Amino acid sequence: MAIEQDEIEKIAALARIRIQPAQIGRVTQRITEILHMVDQLQAVDTSDVEPMANPLDAIQVLRADEVTEVNRREAFQAIAPAVENGLYLVPKVIE
Repeated sequence: MAIEQDEIEKIAALARIRIQPAQIGRVTQRITEILHMVDQLQAVDTSDVEPMANPLDAIQVLRADEVTEVNRREAFQAIAPAVENGLYLVPKVIE
């Protein structure tokens, strides 16, 4: 996939990126090279490759899911401006 110089100028304007006029040609060439590499990667047949979550076959050791804090709900709701049935009431912002 090739990209044209005017497209680079438009993308730069949309992204609010300032590219010097003397550099636009070089930037266009580099982005075209990058897009060519992406095309090469997409052309590779990966149908027989199993997806992996970690390239090192590492297993994430997780800690036990235990409650470590004291329930302070009543104390927090006691100082809240508005509470009803254990829920905080907030002003309606969407009609």
